[in-house]
Amino acid sequence: MVELLSESILLLPGYLVDANKRIFGLYLLSTLFFAVPVFLLKNRPFKFMAFMGYVFNKKIWLHPSARLDYSLFIVNRFLKLILWAPIVLTMVPIAIGFSGAIENVFGEIKPITNNQVVIVSVFTFILFIFDDFTRFLLHFLLHKVPILWDFHKVHHSAIVMTPMTIYRSHPFESYLYACRMALSQGLAVGIGYYLFGPTLSMFDVLGANVFVFVFNLMGSNLRHSHIWWSWGDKVEAWFISPAQHQIHHSDKTEHFDRNLGSALAIWDRGCGTLIKSSDTGKIRFGIGNQESGHKSLLEAYISPFKDIWKRRKADSDY
Repeated sequence: MVELLSESILLLPGYLVDANKRIFGLYLLSTLFFAVPVFLLKNRPFKFMAFMGYVFNKKIWLHPSARLDYSLFIVNRFLKLILWAPIVLTMVPIAIGFSGAIENVFGEIKPITNNQVVIVSVFTFILFIFDDFTRFLLHFLLHKVPILWDFHKVHHSAIVMTPMTIYRSHPFESYLYACRMALSQGLAVGIGYYLFGPTLSMFDVLGANVFVFVFNLMGSNLRHSHIWWSWGDKVEAWFISPAQHQIHHSDKTEHFDRNLGSALAIWDRGCGTLIKSSDTGKIRFGIGNQESGHKSLLEAYISPFKDIWKRRKADSDY
């Protein structure tokens, strides 16, 4: 057990050098770059120490809510190793099964092209679309299904946000997202295999899908921060800006189910859940009167089960 805990802690610095992780070093540097114009709107001339104090505000980064984020980040890695990593869905059997199902329905075909540029471009796009849509779909369910919302509230209970808040989640939600990733990649690979054959590859930057890399480079870590980075109405009709995601974390109940998308705003537009940053005033983070005890590590893990029990008891009494 001690060895597993040590292993999980030793894995943490790897997040800073992995382009598939949100807190990859280059993404963090880009976050500082985009924070500069936001700072300059109210602070001229630019003073470096004042800027660093603005970005790394001690009241935010050392807040009990932020400290819980850090604890969940570490302990969840440990729980992943010992609990659900062995039982999470895997991509390969999904890809093989889905490709076979398509072939059974539509028949076997020859690869539609041998042009590697076309194959790589189309497959990279398919991977991105499937990943973004399934993120939206699962996020939608986490908000709309009461039992799933009980678990997702752990993430939304943050009353201050830093880039580490992305990792503030209940282990059960993390498990669902891991299965989602395997499912989305499996479906994308299955389609790619059927259309192009086994020679599949994607455009990547340092191992990350080029679309995901660019999105993360455009200040994605500001989504979980106190820094309001809006992209304007026209862009926000197509892509979810950091400010739009902050609205999603507002403690007002009318904002809980808005801007559920990750990168693309088209899913929210289609479901009527999109709201632009220009449509809201000042916001605070949290879940307001739905707060049910997420102030400690133990409470974060146990409170969803308590909420489920309370609801079932209330339904049976009714």
